[in-house]
Amino acid sequence: MEGLKLKQKVCMLLCYLPFLDARIFECEAKSLLKHGYEVTIIAPRKNGYLFDIDGKPFTDRFRRKTFHYQGIKIVTYDSEKRTENPLLDPLYQLGLKENADFYQAHELNSFFYGKEIKVVLRKQKGKNAKLIYDSRQLIPDSFSLNINEETKQKWRRMLLENLKEVDYILTVSDSIKSWYLSIDPLLSVEVIHNSPPLTPSFKAKGEHTDRFVTAHEGNLSKATTQKIVSITDSISRVTDFQFKIIGGPRYGESISIPKHLQTKVNLSGWVPYHSLPATLSDVDIGLIDLDPSHSLNNAFSMPSKFFSFLNNGIPVVVNKCSDMDKFVNTHQCGIVINQLNPAPADYVKGIMHLYKNKQQLKQMSINARKAMVDVYSWIHMENRYIKVYKSFLTNRTQYLLR
Repeated sequence: MEGLKLKQKVCMLLCYLPFLDARIFECEAKSLLKHGYEVTIIAPRKNGYLFDIDGKPFTDRFRRKTFHYQGIKIVTYDSEKRTENPLLDPLYQLGLKENADFYQAHELNSFFYGKEIKVVLRKQKGKNAKLIYDSRQLIPDSFSLNINEETKQKWRRMLLENLKEVDYILTVSDSIKSWYLSIDPLLSVEVIHNSPPLTPSFKAKGEHTDRFVTAHEGNLSKATTQKIVSITDSISRVTDFQFKIIGGPRYGESISIPKHLQTKVNLSGWVPYHSLPATLSDVDIGLIDLDPSHSLNNAFSMPSKFFSFLNNGIPVVVNKCSDMDKFVNTHQCGIVINQLNPAPADYVKGIMHLYKNKQQLKQMSINARKAMVDVYSWIHMENRYIKVYKSFLTNRTQYLLR
């Protein structure tokens, strides 16, 4: 109808990630929807099922190949049918069929298919679709020992080819932004931190004298699990202490807690996104242990758990990863253990320091919350995110003022 403006369509391309991934669904997709965009997520099924953030299959819901969920269109495909040939790949075919105005890719492989879709739409339909790469990690990670050099070179060549067609890169830390700009200083790159919406209520830590609780949130490596056991064993000998594991083992996995610590380690499991604040309400300190020795991604990481803790006014104890180190020391919202891979005893010293210095803990709690209120909660990130999309309304990229 004349006079009506059609909504612009955004198509998000996923190769491996679950469609309910918090950054993708709860933050980015819902923000686009709120600002008037039509949003489609094309997501993989494994063995015929979509899967939750912990890898658990949805066997009793989300069974249709295409459906709408909370206003967002979900289009699914069988991951087993994936191929390196774009013409035969279901993600490519479904993405092309959407004929979207924007394609946002979330992994290196989906970035490749987004690039192929953009080129075909331009050549065959004369359509100037925009390609956005939401790069939470550096792929390839040049420090990784788990990937051979041949694979690293193959992935790097793919990345460089994809970058020739990218219109904007989103990432999660200043260091990752700098890494991309070192490849091409003319790339458009914006940092969209993995921040949650601001929790409505806040009570500063350090004001009570009962059980002291430290938490870990998200995926849990075997090495970190062993550290948690050792930390809990040490501290519980001298005070009423509990370690809360939120998330932890993925679907089909398990962790073993020594019998004498099973009342001291609380396995909360994977909780719904909007239930995290309630689950974190009794936590005094958040522990983040990411060994950067052989991982640029860990060195540059600003994980969602980091902002989840700060959002709830929970000071953090972290190892020496460059971006978290700078943030914690700038905002005085926790303690950085000055080692790449601290031993459990080093974390015990940091936790016990805050346990014994309640006034410092309280001030760090206030500082953590203030940083989120003033600069880092999702409402601020949403403004940055939407400005990226709005920048394409003109013929030139706008400067994204903070």
